[in-house]
Amino acid sequence: MFPFIPASNLFFRVGFVVAERVLYMPSMGYCILVAHGLGRLCSVVGRWGTTVLSVSTLLLLVLFSWKTVQQNHVWLSREALFRSGIQTLPHNAKVHYNYANFLKDSGRHQEAIHHYTTALRLYPRHASAMNNLGTLTRSPEEAESYYRKALDTNPQHNRALFNLGNLLKSQGKEKEAETLLRDSIRFGPHFADAYSSLASLYAEQKRFAEANEVYLKGIENCPDSSDLHNNYGVFLVDTGDGELAAAHYQHAVRLKPAHYVAMVNLGRLLRSSNENKEAESWYKRALQVTRKVDILTPLGALYYNTGRYEEALQVYREAATLQPNSADIWLALAQVLAMAGRTKEAEKMTQDIISREGSCIECYRLLSAIYSKRGNYTEALDALDRALQQNPSDLTVKAELYFSKGNQLREMNQLDRAFEVPISLSPLPPLSHSLPPTLSLSLSPTEPQPFLKITVKTLLYVKSDLFHGRVCRFSKIHVQLSCSLQIVLDICGISRQSE
Repeated sequence: MFPFIPASNLFFRVGFVVAERVLYMPSMGYCILVAHGLGRLCSVVGRWGTTVLSVSTLLLLVLFSWKTVQQNHVWLSREALFRSGIQTLPHNAKVHYNYANFLKDSGRHQEAIHHYTTALRLYPRHASAMNNLGTLTRSPEEAESYYRKALDTNPQHNRALFNLGNLLKSQGKEKEAETLLRDSIRFGPHFADAYSSLASLYAEQKRFAEANEVYLKGIENCPDSSDLHNNYGVFLVDTGDGELAAAHYQHAVRLKPAHYVAMVNLGRLLRSSNENKEAESWYKRALQVTRKVDILTPLGALYYNTGRYEEALQVYREAATLQPNSADIWLALAQVLAMAGRTKEAEKMTQDIISREGSCIECYRLLSAIYSKRGNYTEALDALDRALQQNPSDLTVKAELYFSKGNQLREMNQLDRAFEVPISLSPLPPLSHSLPPTLSLSLSPTEPQPFLKITVKTLLYVKSDLFHGRVCRFSKIHVQLSCSLQIVLDICGISRQSE
């Protein structure tokens, strides 16, 4: 019995009453005692008694061996082990909670909710079960209720503090969210996700010095967190320190060689400084870990921007296979086809996208560029008109469309119609300089993509126009609609006085 004393709960709490793994050493002493007792009995019971004892012992060994073989099946998988626990102790809250955690990690959320609820029915003060239930509910109000109940039971539950803080942050309640995230760090100083979330909140509030301080403190307390190094790298890129960001991305990969998000972010950073070969190698390294659209699209953009259209087509086709319902990917593929000179295929693909999503402004812009490149200015103009009919809310997009329309009319030598372009939608002084009198068709399949951040649940990133290339791009000129007439005048070489 002595080997069992440390796990007996007599001197300190170990978290369980009986478990097979703590009975192996005590069983050795039991077997020694049984063998010794049998020897003593055989010495006093005579020949027939010894035979009976031997047969009985052999039968007992066979039965227990069979039981051992049966029990071994329980240890074949985590699920089998947890299910066995529930069958053996159906009224134990802890076994239901453990099985629910397994189901949650396996994506079987409805079953997990059932077992978390059962655990709470058996033990209503199970704070972790309340917290985990909150992470599975779709209703923000219900999730908040579970988190607050968990904190009522255990005010120092750092995961519930973190989850409630993130929820309130998403609802714009930044002050309370900040307090909760700070408490989460205070009660769980080695919880890396809390540092990332609090630093992200400060960064959104433009409190960059405080955000930097939180990241550094997090890295000090959680030096082995690859996600924290990745997120700090994203912050450094946003604040203009790309060199230090690259070092943290590389450190994240060293900590976790399969950290494909850090690889992609490093690739994007290198791409932004035109280090294309190094960027390509990091993208390909990430693809060796997993084949995801978030990796394929920036690699496709790199191939496109370096004139490697066939490779870009191959990459975008794979991305389209992974996400066949993504209009953005199909549009990017059509743009690459157009630049590769396969305009008929590009036109057909773009028309297919429009048939599914008639409000795709970028599709009409691409069609206009294709038609203009062929010299079909009437069709190009019609495509631009259809884009304007979608009434884009972005004034810059609308201005670009009107500018493109003016250019098309100029190409058609219809200057009178060009002067009819609306000029009073957004008051602004006329431009003080002329734009180049040439139409630049930039069929870029993708805008620069945002860096990926790791969060507690999933990989998140700020959504931007990932594939919506601008057909007409201007360098650092904020074109607005009131400038349309001035643009046409500049193109024609006509000047007018500032008002």
